[in-house]
Amino acid sequence: MHEFKSKYGPWALVAGASEGLGAAFAEELAKRGLNLVLIARRLEKLEELSNNLRDRYPIEIKYHSLDLADFAETKHFVTGLETHIGLLVYNAAYAPISYFEHISEESLIKIVDVNIKAPLLLSKLVSVKMIEKRKGGIVLMSSLAGTQGSPKIATYAASKAFNAIFAEGIWSELKKHGIDVIASCAGAITTPGYINAQNTKDAPGTLNAKKVAEKTLNALGKGPTTIPGFTNKIAQFFMGRLFSRKFAISIMDNNTKHLS
Repeated sequence: MHEFKSKYGPWALVAGASEGLGAAFAEELAKRGLNLVLIARRLEKLEELSNNLRDRYPIEIKYHSLDLADFAETKHFVTGLETHIGLLVYNAAYAPISYFEHISEESLIKIVDVNIKAPLLLSKLVSVKMIEKRKGGIVLMSSLAGTQGSPKIATYAASKAFNAIFAEGIWSELKKHGIDVIASCAGAITTPGYINAQNTKDAPGTLNAKKVAEKTLNALGKGPTTIPGFTNKIAQFFMGRLFSRKFAISIMDNNTKHLS
C-alpha cells in the first residue's frame, strides 16, 4: 500500500465517480491511502460518496459536478486544481443501447465526447506533470465488447476499442518517464446501469464493481491491458483467437439483443 501511494499519489482523479465502478475505484484508492478528486455529473451522489469515504479513511477528498461531454469546462476545472494528480482513472462512459439506425446524431457526438475525447485529452493534461515528476499512472476503462463488433451497443463498443488501443500505445511511450498506463477490458459488471439494462440473468463472468476495481489497480504497472476475471480471460481467448470474427460477432449479438 505504501509503495502504491508513493508511486501514484498523493492525489488520484476519478472521472465518472458517482456510483458503480467509479465509486468502487474511489473506495479502493482510499484504502490505498490516496487523496481523491472525484468528478461526475450528479453532485448529490459525489457528496454522499465523499462523506462515506471520509468517515472511514484518513484522506482528503475534493469533488465537483462536471459534464464530461463539455471538455472546456472539464479542462478549466482540472487545470485549476492546486494538487498534483498522480493517477487518473477514467471510468465515465456514455452507452446508448439501441441499434445504430435509431441512435440520434446528438447521441453519436456525445459518445465521442465522453468516451473518446475526454479520456484522450485528460490523459494529455495529467501526463504533463507526471512526466515532470517521472512517476504516475493512467487507468482507462475499456470493455470486452470492444474486442469485436457488438450489435446494439456497436458505437459504445467501438469507443472502448479506441481506449484499449490508445492505452497500449501510450503505455509504450510513457513507461520511459516512469508512468504506468493500463486499459481494463472488463466484461459485464453489476453496476446500476448494467442491472437496469439487463433483462435476463447475468452474463457469464459477471463481476461486482469492487472486484473489477481491485483487480485493475493490482494489474497497474504489469502491462498495457488487463482482463479482470478468469472466465472473462477464457472467453476473450476463444473470441479473439479461436473463433472467426463472424462467429464472435454472432455470439455478441446473442448476448446483447436482450439489453434495453
